[in-house]
Amino acid sequence: MSFGLLGIGEVLWDLLPSGPQLGGAPANFAFHARALGAAAGVISRVGRDQNGDRIRERFAAAGFRLGDLQVDDAVPTGTVTVALGAAGIPEYTIHENVAWDRLAVTSAARSGVENLDAICFGSLGQRTPVARLAIQTLVAATSLRAWRIFDINLRQHYFSRSVIEDSLKLANVLKLNDAELPVLAGMFRLAGSPAEQIATLGLQFDLRVVALTRGPAGSLLWREGEFADCPSAPVEVVDTVGAGDAFTAALVMGLLRNLQLAEINAGANEVARFVCSQAGATPSLPSALARRYAD
Repeated sequence: MSFGLLGIGEVLWDLLPSGPQLGGAPANFAFHARALGAAAGVISRVGRDQNGDRIRERFAAAGFRLGDLQVDDAVPTGTVTVALGAAGIPEYTIHENVAWDRLAVTSAARSGVENLDAICFGSLGQRTPVARLAIQTLVAATSLRAWRIFDINLRQHYFSRSVIEDSLKLANVLKLNDAELPVLAGMFRLAGSPAEQIATLGLQFDLRVVALTRGPAGSLLWREGEFADCPSAPVEVVDTVGAGDAFTAALVMGLLRNLQLAEINAGANEVARFVCSQAGATPSLPSALARRYAD
């Protein structure tokens, strides 16, 4: 059985020191989910320009439906300037007034979300009122059985309490990292340890799963009162771009396969570690990683 997954929101070119790389969390998520066996794609918007044409070519080569990719005549395809700081941690300059800021609710988009098994969205893609309305409308249009993953992805000043709160109410899964949890802890007055904080978020917003990634310290999953804590293993980091998105893709595939929580956590960690060991956001995954999620 092949599961239907979509990422929705920003698609762009990461302008890395080594050259441009296709990026945007929803696109990274979809590429990794497809590598792990899903029928995945992306709802986003590009400009009618060379950068947009190159994204369409990449999506076509990956087998994504091009009907999910809107084209804007007025503004350019999104770009992000990426500088790598200490330990390969990326620092972003996210350029504004670009195509994904104008994502629209089209008939193709509505029909594309109706029968999904999972949809993944974040906060950055909602930085304009137009795109926010489109994303929230389309996420709400998925079926009640679908996994709705809010991979929060806080970037610079492109988020607000209202965006986060509305998104948490729409989602049934939250994925965040150890730099983002303190922001939410302050926002929602969460007390206690990180484990207690993510459990509180889960209960407060009626979430089924909360995933906390902690870089070299591994990850912690909460599911309806159950915890799974997975330490990381040593890895030679090239860069961490896309590692969180790879973790999210593996997390969702594990949920769809009804794996045990500890097994889901271990698999997602392994996929993310591999991505950290490679350059760019979407390196080809070894077949051994994909077999974990095979029928």
